[in-house]
Amino acid sequence: MKTCLYCQQRHADARQACTACGMALPASNVNVQARRLQRFQWFCLSLALGCIALFFWLPRDFY
Repeated sequence: MKTCLYCQQRHADARQACTACGMALPASNVNVQARRLQRFQWFCLSLALGCIALFFWLPRDFY
């Protein structure tokens, strides 16, 4: 079953567009969830690297 990202209606896998709102349906829920997880992992990695860079870049004599 595919779920519309706009109105959250569930449709059969064969459908390409939502019958309620007309928006294109995602390829499949498994692909969407895997892509979301990968984006989240890249976001966390870039956030951690940014924090490490700021740790070395910012001055340390603030007391």
